[in-house]
Amino acid sequence: MKHIKYKTDRYNIPSFILLVLLSLMVVFPIFWMLRTSLMGNAEIWQQPPRMLPSRWLFSNFKTTINSPTFQFWRYLVNTLTIAILSVIGVVVTASMAAYAFARMSFKGSQVLFALCIGSMLMPAAVTIIPIFIMWSRLGFYNTYAPLTVPQFLGGGAFNIFLIRQFMLGIPRDMDEAAMIDGASHPRILVRVLMPMVKPVLITCGLFTFITSWNDVFGPVLYLSDAAKYTISLGLAIFRGGYGTNWVAIMCASTLAVIPALLLYLIGQKYFVEGIALTGMKA
Repeated sequence: MKHIKYKTDRYNIPSFILLVLLSLMVVFPIFWMLRTSLMGNAEIWQQPPRMLPSRWLFSNFKTTINSPTFQFWRYLVNTLTIAILSVIGVVVTASMAAYAFARMSFKGSQVLFALCIGSMLMPAAVTIIPIFIMWSRLGFYNTYAPLTVPQFLGGGAFNIFLIRQFMLGIPRDMDEAAMIDGASHPRILVRVLMPMVKPVLITCGLFTFITSWNDVFGPVLYLSDAAKYTISLGLAIFRGGYGTNWVAIMCASTLAVIPALLLYLIGQKYFVEGIALTGMKA
């Protein structure tokens, strides 16, 4: 048995080395961004380049935050408002739609689900103009409605599909027992199923939050008031205005990345669990 274990470990060494190299490739740009943000402008051009700053200039972040062209706190509040509303909308409405497809039998359910999944095949570029015209005629241009209301309509077919596949793996005996006790469909969803599908709900919430946090095209398309800009749009404008000040750009980029990165690290356990278990139940 010891000999077999030794052979297994030996053959895992190349996989481990490959995993470490790939991890370094992913982490290195983040490290380089943080390292540059703590240097002076002259030091970042030194040859050969320094891996670490000679002086750790944390004051660079204070200067960037106080910059009149990068209103970090205003952008942060605006982005959190959109992201949190989007997460709430997706978790609530996508779970309702997934419950209907997974647990309720009604005429045309298979056709509706096929249309829902088929909507993912439609290129987003095809719908940009008609959707923009719709929101403009409804009077919601330069508001957060176009960026949040669609999330309260299922939040996209992918979220509905992911939650539905998870629900299909839960025995129906629990639903039937709850129905015998007089529970309605909304009560079964909220009290029975949603606690059991928490990992996949957190996964969809993380996907939605990160998508909203990084979205540039939506705010560019629908927002014209600088006071309503999101952090990604503010960062894009800041980069354009400070094209030669790489320290300021890296500081602003680091500030934009940190909140989303912290949220992912906090929910990483549930994220991995939700993806893994959904794949097993598919």
